[in-house]
Amino acid sequence: MTIFLFMKKNYTIADIDTIKANIGNLTFKDETLSFDDQLAILSHIGQSQKASLNIPYQQKASEIIKNWDFLLKKQKNNQDLKESTSLYLFPELFEPIFKAKAETKFTFIDLFAGIGGFRLAMQSCGGRCVFSSEWDENAKKTYLNNFGEYPFGDITLESTKKCIPDNFDVLCGGFPCQAFSIAGYRRGFEDTRGTLFFDVAEIIRRKRPKAVYLENVKNLYTHDNGKTFEVIKNTLEGLGYVVYHKVMNAMEYANVPQNRERIFIVCFDPQQVPNHANFKFPAPVKLTKTIHDCIDEGEKSQELFYTEKMNHFKDLQEGITSKDSIYQWRRQYVRENKSHVCPTLTANMGTGGHNVPLILTENGIRKLSPKECINFQGYPAKYEFPKNISNAAKYKQAGNSVVVPLITRVSENIISVITR
Repeated sequence: MTIFLFMKKNYTIADIDTIKANIGNLTFKDETLSFDDQLAILSHIGQSQKASLNIPYQQKASEIIKNWDFLLKKQKNNQDLKESTSLYLFPELFEPIFKAKAETKFTFIDLFAGIGGFRLAMQSCGGRCVFSSEWDENAKKTYLNNFGEYPFGDITLESTKKCIPDNFDVLCGGFPCQAFSIAGYRRGFEDTRGTLFFDVAEIIRRKRPKAVYLENVKNLYTHDNGKTFEVIKNTLEGLGYVVYHKVMNAMEYANVPQNRERIFIVCFDPQQVPNHANFKFPAPVKLTKTIHDCIDEGEKSQELFYTEKMNHFKDLQEGITSKDSIYQWRRQYVRENKSHVCPTLTANMGTGGHNVPLILTENGIRKLSPKECINFQGYPAKYEFPKNISNAAKYKQAGNSVVVPLITRVSENIISVITR
């Protein structure tokens, strides 16, 4: 019987914060494993076993289970814990909203996983995720809520890299874009976030996947007069990969009503994928969806609406006049998106200011809800944010995410090449 089945048989549910309070660090062969490390290992092991991969943390998992079994039984009568439970885990670990298909065509890893846009795309193509990593605590909770897996943490740490299994097929990652974005300071590799690409390169060098699939802001291509992208492309080619790249807009290539341009970088190892020249980026498609396909007309949450007590309310009333457009407050005036799509969603739109998309409804002027924001990123209707994170965190996650239908279209073309 596998560890995964053992856990499923013996563990029940508790709130993540409650169980974290009752599980401390664990020392394993002079290595300290935090609660997050332990949860990541336990939630990953079932996926790796199903993919028949050599699991680098098998012994750690056994030790963690023994430790949790002891500590949680000891806490059985603690008033903070539910009376009906003696052992804890989260139902999401075993009952994810989005499951991998039973028949696995290929395996992949999900770096800088965010809330799982790449995973949704790759699973829909028949892939099984065997490793995920993400540093943001709230994004990890959202990922767990939907995929039953808690991502590993800081990918710059050698201890995290050592948890990546061998022999997976595709490396996926929307590596952090703040260093290259027009919205940031554009310091590129001078910004420590920009250097995270080199951790990706190191993983590629060690693991030699068949394909690499990266996404970033459009400005990456032109940053520092093209020198930043040249460094990235030369690094990938220096590792022996053939590099394909293209800038695409979600409203032009994915039938998603958001003006969101991103650069897509797809690489193949020619030794493992000799037919790589068959790869093509998807062709444009007609935009038939409108903002109304993403907006919940029945949304009435009071915290979303603007009132007379707020600054510039009269200006908003005068400028926001159509229910078929999305607007933004640009510090001193209202700007309408004339193409009648959503402007590019950003990570800081939950903090107020000029990045907040605004709409006119029957009930007044309001900002988009977090759920509507992921609708504009093309997430499935049943995708859910967990209840124990703030709206600000949800907006950040939505703005940092990818457009799932466009990620999926590129994924389909990658998989058609590597599985032939």
